[in-house]
Amino acid sequence: MSSEQRVTGKLWGVGIGPGDPELVTVKAARVIAEADVVAFHSARHGKSISRAVAAPYLREGQIEEHLVYPVTTETVDHPGGYQGAMDEFYEEASQRLAAHLDAGRSVALLAAGDPLFYSSYMHMHKRLAQRFEAEVIPGVTSISAASAALAMPLVEGEEILTVLPGTLPRGELTRRLRETDAAAILKLGRTYPAVRQALKDSGRIDETWYVERASTTRQKIDAADDVSDSDVPYFSIAIVPSPSNARRDDAEPKGELVVVGLGPGDQAWTTPEVQHELSLATDLVGYGPYIDRVPERPGQRRHSSDNRVEAERAAMALDLAKNGARVAVVSSGDPGVFAMAAAVLEVAAEEQWRGVPVRVLPGMTAANAVASRVGAPLGHDYAVLSLSDRLKPWDVVAQRISAVASADMAFAVYNPASKSRTWQVAAMRDLVLEHRSPDTPVIIGRDVAGAQESVRVVRLADLDPAEIDMRCLLIVGSSMTTVVENEHGTRVFTPRRYPG
Repeated sequence: MSSEQRVTGKLWGVGIGPGDPELVTVKAARVIAEADVVAFHSARHGKSISRAVAAPYLREGQIEEHLVYPVTTETVDHPGGYQGAMDEFYEEASQRLAAHLDAGRSVALLAAGDPLFYSSYMHMHKRLAQRFEAEVIPGVTSISAASAALAMPLVEGEEILTVLPGTLPRGELTRRLRETDAAAILKLGRTYPAVRQALKDSGRIDETWYVERASTTRQKIDAADDVSDSDVPYFSIAIVPSPSNARRDDAEPKGELVVVGLGPGDQAWTTPEVQHELSLATDLVGYGPYIDRVPERPGQRRHSSDNRVEAERAAMALDLAKNGARVAVVSSGDPGVFAMAAAVLEVAAEEQWRGVPVRVLPGMTAANAVASRVGAPLGHDYAVLSLSDRLKPWDVVAQRISAVASADMAFAVYNPASKSRTWQVAAMRDLVLEHRSPDTPVIIGRDVAGAQESVRVVRLADLDPAEIDMRCLLIVGSSMTTVVENEHGTRVFTPRRYPG
């Protein structure tokens, strides 16, 4: 018989589930029983979990291939290091299986969980599937088993589940935990101290569950922060349910207040960090139109108020947090720029709120958003001013306008006008003209990133107060600010170099 006519065996990647033999699928059980060769992995101690799970389905006379890892977590003296030792092992193991397949024998390679989900099977598949017929039988993953053990949904609706290896750097774990609705963290063991800290850094530790050897007789469930670092085996998982599903009946209420910035308008300009905090909050507090920008979530309470009661709003938010709520105080733009962060921190400094933790998360501020639409008018030193005289006298506002204008800095103007304040724009223009050329460019940004966005560049002398309202932000250029007109539109920039 020629080599072209030679019949080779078939490789089966058999998912055997998380550990309970009854969670082996009907197809997996049949293939295990019918295979000529059953292959399985183990560490150097020789005890194979996969083989133990598949034992009820094995038959007499089958060939068993025991593939022993040369290294797991210990150090290695291989010249290629850990990866070199493992690559050499996978190559040698694939040759052992190939010999059976070349001889016409079918090979069932057992894989805990699912063969293509953090499994050693995939290393054999990459080396053998091009030469031999191969088929993968999916299996129940440890994530599904852990969720079932907790009797807790992980995600629902439009929520996002992120699967993370515990071997990621702590900072990267923290970032991803902040950005997702729910998470499953695998590959624990020695990584658990760093995983625990990442859960704390991301504010998720109190809602996280630890599940060890899910679905087996040795299954263990505990609150993630109650687990000893020295008692965590590799076959364990940390489950972070989504906010709509998280429950910790044994946890004491731990209130917290976080002040967040939504950015200037478009939801795409709200940072993932802020979006995550909004999803975790039990209560939202803020000015009505800003609260309306946040998608509604089941069970989340929304406390809207007028824009002129900042101190009262801050006190209400702190009181909610003091009584165990997880509160997000919502601002437009950046909360630290003429917004709620200062108001909250001022009230929180009072003795009665000392026990309430307060955090501030940044957002894109309107000055940067408007500047980006025309280029880089704030490319050099610049100032940020508010024309509102509701919380400070106009004399102070005027003094600061004159000081910035005489210092020849570009500056952004927040709160330029309102229904009850219509004269300040003209007053500002006249003060600046005492120090700047009438040709100084002024950018008028209205509702940037919103449905009614418009951005125009006018001469300082032509600035018309009648065109300005509370939805506008102005940027007044310096003597160096340059306007360039070309086929791509108007571009404005303030060069970083200044005349000597």
